[in-house]
Amino acid sequence: MTDPVILLQILWTGIAMSSYFVLFTVAFALTLKVEKLWNFAQAGLMGIAFYTMFWSLNAAHWPTWAGIVASVLLTIGVTIGMEIWAIDVLRRRHSSGLIFFIFTLIFSQFVAFLLTLLFGTEPETIFPSVMSPVRIVSGIAVSDWDLQAVGLTAALLIALYLLIRFTRDGQFMLAVADNEKLSEIYGISARRAYILSGVISALLIVAGIWLYGTRAGVTPDVPVDLILTAVIATLIGGLGRVFSAGMVAVGLALLQSFSILFIASKWQGLLLYGILFFALLVFPRGIPAWRPRRIQPAPKPAAPVQAEG
Repeated sequence: MTDPVILLQILWTGIAMSSYFVLFTVAFALTLKVEKLWNFAQAGLMGIAFYTMFWSLNAAHWPTWAGIVASVLLTIGVTIGMEIWAIDVLRRRHSSGLIFFIFTLIFSQFVAFLLTLLFGTEPETIFPSVMSPVRIVSGIAVSDWDLQAVGLTAALLIALYLLIRFTRDGQFMLAVADNEKLSEIYGISARRAYILSGVISALLIVAGIWLYGTRAGVTPDVPVDLILTAVIATLIGGLGRVFSAGMVAVGLALLQSFSILFIASKWQGLLLYGILFFALLVFPRGIPAWRPRRIQPAPKPAAPVQAEG
């Protein structure tokens, strides 16, 4: 029987590790909800964000804050530029969904090829060391990276929820996501909503790749693998349910973490593909959202019919 402390350690580590998966998933699901776009170009944005920070901190020797700011600005700039000069052009031409899919996939592959030419194929980390100070809490090892990852992810998700729930721009995004044509009749700019969702997604991507790059090595091909998890979580969570997709990402990370108890590490990558096939076959529209069943009032007894005469 497995020691309970070991199980709690795996649980905590899995929750901390899920942080960047959650951020990538929410970014992907938000774009899909608002723009109706399977934006695989976000894999390319991950590469741009990471290598901007890597070059700024290791080659240019900028301060950490400057490298993060440079990554944010460049990633947002590429996102807005792609929206204005590519996605919007395809949208005005009434291109099919397949064309959007091919364009975003080619973009991410082009970025991966370009980054390979510039930085090579060796795994790189944002800092020379990925070691983080660790403290023992009730027998569980809790690192500073774990606390940073969980805290940053929770703060960003809360901020996103508040923006969507309590701001006009957030409500406008929901309106465009629900019905683009109708929202424009009421004076809501769909283009502004698209750009805003892209900027938010870019911020989430930068935060996610920061967490990933301070924990593990990154190559130009890694973002393509990361986006796969986001796609799986989005499918299982249900199209249009952004935060549900984020919760599924946590579940997938925990499944991977606990799988080390019964699956060899070389097979863990296959586990994600198995989950993807299962989700597509069993839950093509995602797991149905649970809603409490309303108790229907009992029908009133019919009034007695009085005999005539």
